[in-house]
Amino acid sequence: MVNRQANQIQRTVLKLRSGSADERADVVAAEEPLEIRLQWQDGGGWQTKSIAVTMRTPGNDFELAAGFLYGEGILDGRDDVADVAYCLDADVEEEQRQNIVTVTLRPGLDFDLSRLERNFYTTSSCGVCGKATLEALEVQGCELLGPGVEVDFATICALPEALRKAQAVFETTGGLHAAGLFTPDGELIALEEDVGRHNAMDKLIGTQFFENALPLEAHVLLLSGRCSFELVQKALRARIPVVASVGAPSSLAVDVAESFGMTLCGFVRPDGFNVYSGAGRIRGS
Repeated sequence: MVNRQANQIQRTVLKLRSGSADERADVVAAEEPLEIRLQWQDGGGWQTKSIAVTMRTPGNDFELAAGFLYGEGILDGRDDVADVAYCLDADVEEEQRQNIVTVTLRPGLDFDLSRLERNFYTTSSCGVCGKATLEALEVQGCELLGPGVEVDFATICALPEALRKAQAVFETTGGLHAAGLFTPDGELIALEEDVGRHNAMDKLIGTQFFENALPLEAHVLLLSGRCSFELVQKALRARIPVVASVGAPSSLAVDVAESFGMTLCGFVRPDGFNVYSGAGRIRGS
């Protein structure tokens, strides 16, 4: 279920260099708001609620919406979704309809309506204390990860180069984050890019959601930037046992990884990386 829109925009820029000024065409990563709406059957009628608004790179919007709702525990499987569609409301301007996605739940689905009333963890400055956050994860059904896969030291070191080579939009714009899903042997399974780190992750999980490939207990995740709480939360919900990032993890990301038995690596470079949790899954060094 892939839905593509323009993820790159051409602009005219003034390129200044020592002793020269040159006006030329350049390409930048597209950024537009996306509103995610949820629709469900309630007492014979249909209810619709706006769940979240995120700034994203257009493309794979249905996957983004599904991945977000899965990460928040509202969706559990592909069969929970009856339909995903862009807005058709006549009172919404036509050019804005592609920025609103409605996920319709299958009739009769029993889900926790109270989850729609809380503030979603969409930024690292959500103001929720660590203890409350970990308790929330336990409440929504996240359990301790099993032993899972083992990964060679050299394989993790090679992941950033493999990810960068596959980042088509980053190659032309230089302005996107990426989330890549790998096998324990370092084979790239899926890649998503977006101006938002959490959006790239949601698109990646959403793609696997629609392919009925979840959970991802035999996979490795690589993030192109830093690793904050919400990314580890989404990885935990998808049951990914090994998470690596090119940048640094946050303290709460480390806390979650330690609490749930996840392997968390940061500052991944060709010659090494830091292991913050779950070193037992790393072979050799």
